[in-house]
Amino acid sequence: MQVIKRLLYTGCLLIPATLFSQSTLLPQGYKHQQLMDRLEIRFRDSALSFQQMKPFDRRGWVTVLESTPAEELSVVDAHNLQSALMNNQEWVSGSKESFLSKKAIFNTFYKTKSDFALVDVKDFFLSINPVLQFSVSKESDTDETLFQNTKGVRGRGMIAKKIGFDFYLTDNQERAPWFVRQFEDSFLSVPGAGFYKPFKNTAYDYFDARGSVFFNVTKYINVQFGYDKNFIGNGYRSLFLSDFGNNYLFLKLNTRIWKLNYQNIFMELTPQEPKNVDDHLLGKKYAAMHHLSLQATKWLNIGFFESVVFGRKNKFEFTYLVPVIFLRSLEQQNGSADNANVGIDFKANVAKKFQFYGQMLFDEFKLSEMKGGRKWWGNKYALQLGGKYIDVFGIKNLDIQGELNWVRPFMYSFRDSVANYTHYNQPLAHPRGANFTEAIGIARYQPIPKLTIQGKLIVWKQGLDSAGSNFGSNIFSLYGTRPRDYGWNIGEGRKSTGVNASLWVGYELKENLFIDGSLMLRKYDVPDDAALTRNSSMFTLGLRMNMFRREYDY
Repeated sequence: MQVIKRLLYTGCLLIPATLFSQSTLLPQGYKHQQLMDRLEIRFRDSALSFQQMKPFDRRGWVTVLESTPAEELSVVDAHNLQSALMNNQEWVSGSKESFLSKKAIFNTFYKTKSDFALVDVKDFFLSINPVLQFSVSKESDTDETLFQNTKGVRGRGMIAKKIGFDFYLTDNQERAPWFVRQFEDSFLSVPGAGFYKPFKNTAYDYFDARGSVFFNVTKYINVQFGYDKNFIGNGYRSLFLSDFGNNYLFLKLNTRIWKLNYQNIFMELTPQEPKNVDDHLLGKKYAAMHHLSLQATKWLNIGFFESVVFGRKNKFEFTYLVPVIFLRSLEQQNGSADNANVGIDFKANVAKKFQFYGQMLFDEFKLSEMKGGRKWWGNKYALQLGGKYIDVFGIKNLDIQGELNWVRPFMYSFRDSVANYTHYNQPLAHPRGANFTEAIGIARYQPIPKLTIQGKLIVWKQGLDSAGSNFGSNIFSLYGTRPRDYGWNIGEGRKSTGVNASLWVGYELKENLFIDGSLMLRKYDVPDDAALTRNSSMFTLGLRMNMFRREYDY
């Protein structure tokens, strides 16, 4: 069934894919994301107004970079702009001479500063780069050495500018901090990973394999068929769809025309699964997500989001494949058996210095119950409000961001264990699940082109399950097991509070080669559970090349 479905997807869509050029997408943890935010706020570019749909396309990014007036940029931004062009050179229309290395290795490798192996000839482009991250950490209250050992390869290419592809493959060994191991013990998953094996008793061994094929069916519609992650939102967190969890198979259609951007994602997911059992075929569930974004004015972007997560025995619900219809209406026509959500978001760029953004997602909502004031359990929603401020007090390349997240009890959960808002034992949205409030503050400073400093403070309060009672924080628990219907506030259950403070300093030794140093202080307090209450510190030193930095910020 699945093979036939996938062949139908690709076969039908590839037929008209020979007339229009296309673009691959920027990778997770893209190092120039801060530059992208800064340019959008300063120049309010209409293309970047849709960058909440991550990952963003390389061709559109280069178009923005080439149209940016260099004379209006700081020295650091000008350096970052040239670096961004170099790392997306297949779409650069001007001279590429400055990208060339002074001396290539064996006259073959690193002919350009950003690419280990590069082919750029008529009708074919290919870039191949090694991937590595090696870090060692010392955590207080333990004699074990923590580490991250990642090695692999990534690449991207185009054929006649009609078909694009990318891939990313790494082998990872990791001994994570204590609280990450607690997450694995509770949910039987390593954050961000899929299948894993024990390694040296308290460490994990796992692959991270991703890949996609890209093509256009018209000038305005880009199609991606791949196995990877997506992110929807302008904030540090997303309440719609985040890249916290494991990769998944998906088909994505992105339509950009006039002042509109419309994205459809059809996903094949894995329900909650046990570990350490004999080899067996994992079950499947599915999700469909739509996001429509309108650039209402030059400074204001508003959006509408909807999703449905569902499972069927020996059947795929093909009605959810219709990309131009309300998913909630289809879910009702099917008998309201699935987990449907709707949401709105906005982004406003003000005075070329500020950006304000927000998301609100509704699972269930009854106005009569809200007016009644009895705090009905079924009024489930999540809210995010945030802001960014660039060049704080006139200091070039000093940027700050603040964000608040509120998620009601039982949000993202469902009446059965299949259609909850999860994939491979991990949340699809916020890593903390539900029944919490969270405040995030981030300061980023790049005083010189090669040096970046970031401080981050995350504070949260969450209600946990108590004495076998479901208080709505664990989104894997069935909401039918709740102890009552009324009197629900955020934080119900056992009280827990947490603080995660970190300082990171990164220096770019060579293009895409970083040395990282970081310090993290974490305090977690559950007053009635001494086993969970823990204060810890962790110092990390590492080397990283061509990949995002592994962070523990939850």
